[in-house]
Amino acid sequence: MAEAAAAALVKVIFEKLADEAFKKYARSQNIHSELKQLGSTLSQIQALLNDASHKEITDESVRLWLNSLQHLAYDIDDVLDEVATEAMHRELTPESEASTSMVRKLIPTCCTKFSLSHRLSPKLDRITTKLQHLEKQNPGLIVKGEKPKINTNRRNETSLPERDVVGREVEKKKLLNQLLVGESSKEKFSILPIVGLGGVGKTTLARILYNDTRVKDHFELMAWVCVSDECDVFKISETIFECVATENKQFKDVNQLQIALREQFKDKRFLLVLDDVWNQNYDDWEILVRPFHSGAAGSRVIMTTRQQDLLKKIGFNHVDNLESLSHEDALSLLALHALDVDNFDSHETLKPQAEGIVKKCGGLPLALKAIGRLLRTKTQGEEWDDVVKSNIWDLENADAIVPALRLSYHDLSADLKRLFAYCSLFPKDFMFDKEELILLWIAEGYLNESTADKSPERLGQEYFEKLLSRSFFQPAPNGESFFVMHDLMNDLATFVAGEYFLKFDNQTEMAEEALGKYRHMSFMREDYVGFLKFEAFPRARSLRTLLAVYVGVEQSWNTFYISNKILVDLLPQLKLLRVLSLRRFNISEVPDAICSLNHLRYLNLSRTNISKLPENVGNLYNLQTLIVFGCKSLSTLPKSFLKLKKLRHFDIRDTPYLKKLPLGIGELKNLQTLPKVIIGGDGDFAITKLKGLENLRGELSVEGLHKVQIPMHAREANLSQKRLTKLKMKWGNDSQRGSLEKEVLAELKPHTDTLKHFEVKYYGGVEFPGWVGDPTFHQLVHVSLKGCRKCTSLPPLGQLPSLKELLIQGMDDVKVISLELSRSTDVTFPSLEILRFVDMSSWEVWSTNSKVMFPCLRELQIRNCPNLSDVSLEALPSLRVLRIERCGESVLRSLVKAASSTTKLEIGSILGLTNEVWRGVTVNFGAVEELCIQICHEIRYLWESDAEASKVLERKRRMRITLGATSYYHLLGCCI
Repeated sequence: MAEAAAAALVKVIFEKLADEAFKKYARSQNIHSELKQLGSTLSQIQALLNDASHKEITDESVRLWLNSLQHLAYDIDDVLDEVATEAMHRELTPESEASTSMVRKLIPTCCTKFSLSHRLSPKLDRITTKLQHLEKQNPGLIVKGEKPKINTNRRNETSLPERDVVGREVEKKKLLNQLLVGESSKEKFSILPIVGLGGVGKTTLARILYNDTRVKDHFELMAWVCVSDECDVFKISETIFECVATENKQFKDVNQLQIALREQFKDKRFLLVLDDVWNQNYDDWEILVRPFHSGAAGSRVIMTTRQQDLLKKIGFNHVDNLESLSHEDALSLLALHALDVDNFDSHETLKPQAEGIVKKCGGLPLALKAIGRLLRTKTQGEEWDDVVKSNIWDLENADAIVPALRLSYHDLSADLKRLFAYCSLFPKDFMFDKEELILLWIAEGYLNESTADKSPERLGQEYFEKLLSRSFFQPAPNGESFFVMHDLMNDLATFVAGEYFLKFDNQTEMAEEALGKYRHMSFMREDYVGFLKFEAFPRARSLRTLLAVYVGVEQSWNTFYISNKILVDLLPQLKLLRVLSLRRFNISEVPDAICSLNHLRYLNLSRTNISKLPENVGNLYNLQTLIVFGCKSLSTLPKSFLKLKKLRHFDIRDTPYLKKLPLGIGELKNLQTLPKVIIGGDGDFAITKLKGLENLRGELSVEGLHKVQIPMHAREANLSQKRLTKLKMKWGNDSQRGSLEKEVLAELKPHTDTLKHFEVKYYGGVEFPGWVGDPTFHQLVHVSLKGCRKCTSLPPLGQLPSLKELLIQGMDDVKVISLELSRSTDVTFPSLEILRFVDMSSWEVWSTNSKVMFPCLRELQIRNCPNLSDVSLEALPSLRVLRIERCGESVLRSLVKAASSTTKLEIGSILGLTNEVWRGVTVNFGAVEELCIQICHEIRYLWESDAEASKVLERKRRMRITLGATSYYHLLGCCI
C-alpha cells in the first residue's frame, strides 16, 4: 500500500526532472548537478519498488522503509515545485520593471542567481544524503522486472448452497423472473449481471438462483465456473465442458475444445454461472462465448463481478449494483453467526452494540459473518463494546473480515490507489461531487498531463469512472448527481492512506510532534471553529491540503464562523499548502497573507461574504482552481488577476454584484471554466475575447449582448467550437434592436453535440435564427425563452429529440402558437415532460395539426395568459399534473377534457368560472386525486348535490382537496 503511493510520487518527480524547460532553468541557477545526483540515487531506489510491493504486506521493515521513502519523495517534490514556481515568478516579473532593471545590469549574473542556489542547495544536499542513507538501509529488496500479481483466485467457492442465508428475497424474485421469463432477444443467450463491491453477497445470490428447483427444471444444461483473475479461455471452457458433458475428453487446443462445447450446447437451453469475473478484456470474452451461440433461445449466463467495464463493452449502459443488506436482515445475520439465533430478542442487552456493529459494517454480509464468528466467544457487553469502538482494520481477524475489499484495492493501478487513498480525507456519509473531487486530484498533482494524451480533467473523469465501476463509489441514494462511499470502503481508504492523511476532529488526539508528518488534512466545518483547536498547527509545516468538510444537507440559513486568528496567523505559516477550502465560512475579507502561499493550486472561497479578492492574488502563480461561487457580495476582481496564467477553473456562478471582468482575462488560455462573462463597452470585456478561450467548456452565461454592435464580432467568439453543456444568453431588459440582435444571435450558434441546457433572456429580435430548434441539438434537454417581448412567433422546438423541459415566459407579441413549435405533422415534442407558459399577455390561440403531440408530457402549467381562449389539443395521454392560473375558463375546459389522466389539478383566479362551467369541468375528473382551488370567487359548489359529492368521494377515498382565498363555499357531503 505504501509502495503504490511512493511509486506514484517518484514517477511524478522523474517527470518534473525530465522537463526540458525545468532543466534549463535549473542549469541557469547552478543547481542542475545537485538535481542530477538526486535523480540518480532515486532511480536506484525506484528499481526496488516492484519487490517492495510484494514484501510490504508481510515485512514490517519494508513497510517502514517505504514510509521513509515516501516522506523523502514529498520533500523532493516540494523543492522541485519551489524551483518551478521561482521560474514562473521570473517569467512574470519583467526585467524592465521599475528601477530594478538598471541595478540588475550592474550586478554580475552569478550574483543574481545566488539567492535561489544558496537557498536550495543545502536542502538538496540534505535530501540526497537521506536518500543515499535510505538506499544503504535496503531491507533485503532486490531488482525485479515486474510487480508480482496479487492472487484473487477463489477456487474454494462452489455452486453448493450455503446453510444459512438471510434476506435477498426481492433480488431473488426479480432475477428469477429474468431467468425463467426474461425478454425476447435476437441472441440465443442473454447475460444477467450481478454487480457489487466485494463481500456484498453476489456469489451467495448466484448460488440461491442456481439451486432453485424451478431453475433446475427450466434449463437442460447447467454449469458453474469460478473465473477469478485468470480468465484463461481454455481452462474456463474446459471446466464448462466437464460440467455439461457425459464423457471425459482431453483437448490439445482451444479450437477442438470449443467445437466440442458447441456441440454440447447445440439446441439446448443452458444456464452458465461465471462467478467472480475480473478480466475486462472484450476480445477474451468474445472468444469465450462463441460456443454459446449454438444453444437454444432463452439460455442464460449469470455473471458476478465487481467491475462494470466489460459489461459496458458488451452493451450494458446501466447496471444496478447489488445493495447491502437491510438493517433488519443485517442484524439477523449477525445474530445467526454470533449467537446461533435469528434475532436479539433473547439478548436485549447486546442489541445496542449489535446496532453499532451493523452500522460499522454498512450491512456488508461478509464483514457481518466474520465479526459474528469473532464474537462467538465473547458474551459480555463490554467485549462487544470493544468491537464497536475499534477500527475494523485493527480487529484480531481483520484479514478475514474484508479480504474482498483488499483484493479490489490491490487490483487497482498505482494511480488509482493514490486517488482512492485521497478519499480518506472525507468522513463517512460524505456526498462526493465528482467534478469537485477531480479538481482536488488535479491540484494535488495526481493527474499529470504528460501521463496521457488527454487533459487532467478528462483523465480524472476516466479514473473516477473506473473507481465507480469497481464499486469504490456508489451513486447517492437521493438520485442527485452525487456519489457516496460505503463505510467499509471509507475505512479501507483510511487504512491504506497511512500516516500522511488525517481527518481532524474534536476526538482526534495526537502529540504536537506528530503534526509534522502529515501532508493532507481535513477538518469538520462547525458552527464555530476556534483557534484553540489549531493552536499546535504551526508545526504542521509540511501540510499540502487543508479542507473544511461537512456531512449532511447544507441549508442556506446555516452560518459557520472561523477564528480570524486562524486566517491571519496560522495559514501564512503553512507555506506548502496546495489545497485550501474555506467554503461556507462567514468570512468578509481574505487576508493578504494568503497570497504568499505560492504553491497553492486550489482555493475555494465559495458562499463566503467577501466583496473582493486581495490585490496580490496574482502572486499565486500555480493557482489552477479558484471558486467564488455564491459569493453574493463579490463586486470587483484585482488587476493582478491576469498573472494567473495556470488558472483552469474560475467559478463565478451566482455573483450578482460582479458586473465587470478584469481586462485581459481572455488571455488566460488555460481557462476551461468561466461560467459568466459580462460584455462591456469600450475598454471592457469584448465578446471577441472569447475566441482566445479555446478550452472553455461546461456552463457559460453571456450577459450584456445588447452591447455587441457588429455581428461579425459575435462570430469571432467561436461558440460552435467550445464544448458547452449549458448556455445562457442575456440582452438588456429594454433591448429593441430587432434585426441586429437576430444577426448577433445567428452568429452565436453553440456546439450541437454537447449542449444540454439553453436559455435566452430579453432577446429583442422579432424572430429567432434558424439554428434555434434545430434537431441536430440532440442532447438538448432544457430550453427557457424569457422576456423576448418583440418576438411574434416561437422557434420550431418540437423536433428537438431529447427536450424534456420547456419554459416560455414574457413573450408579449406572440398571439398564435401552432405550427411554429413543430413545422411538422409527425411526432411533436417526443420527449417533453414539463411545459410551462407564463406571462403571455397577447397569446390567444394554441392549436396543432400534428398527428402525435406531447406523448410524454406529464406536467403542464399555464399562468397569467388572460387572452388565451382557443385551445385545440386532441389528447395529452401522459399528463399527470395540470396547473392553470389567471386564465379564462375556456382554457380550463379544453385542457381538462384533453388530459383525462390528470391526477393533480391546481387552478387559481380562473376568469368566468361559474357553477355551470365548473359542473362541466368536473365531468372529466376521472383520475383526479388532488385538487387545489385558489381565488375562484364565482363557484359556490364543488358538487351539485349531496348524492353527487358522496358518490365522488366514495369512488375517490384518497382525494385531497385544498381551498384558499375564496369568498364563499357551500360544500355538500365533503369534509376538508
